[in-house]
Amino acid sequence: MKTILFTDTDGRAKFREESVPLSQGTPQSMLSEVFASSGYQLRTSPVGFRSQFHCTEAPQWCFILQGHMEIGLQGGVTRVFKPGEHFYSADLLPEGATFNPALHGHCSRQMGSDPLITLFVRD
Repeated sequence: MKTILFTDTDGRAKFREESVPLSQGTPQSMLSEVFASSGYQLRTSPVGFRSQFHCTEAPQWCFILQGHMEIGLQGGVTRVFKPGEHFYSADLLPEGATFNPALHGHCSRQMGSDPLITLFVRD
């Protein structure tokens, strides 16, 4: 399953789920297609980290390697991602829009007693 953080037609960030076809490989090791990427970046965020509302600059996968990451949306919707979980972040600022922190994007924060370590893989 692929969790996607995206910008809906109303300009607000939302979550949706999509399946990822695992049509390659063998019955013991089913694989998806090979997806292209342009690079990756590691990030560590200390205990207590919290961001302001922002939009994703470029679509990317976010894999949680350590700690817990909470993603907050406008209106109070939140989701917590644990080590081994991931999501596809594509909540871009709508074309022609000026960023409005009361409407656009998401915020994130580190949760728990472990620093947050994430791996970002760009399309």
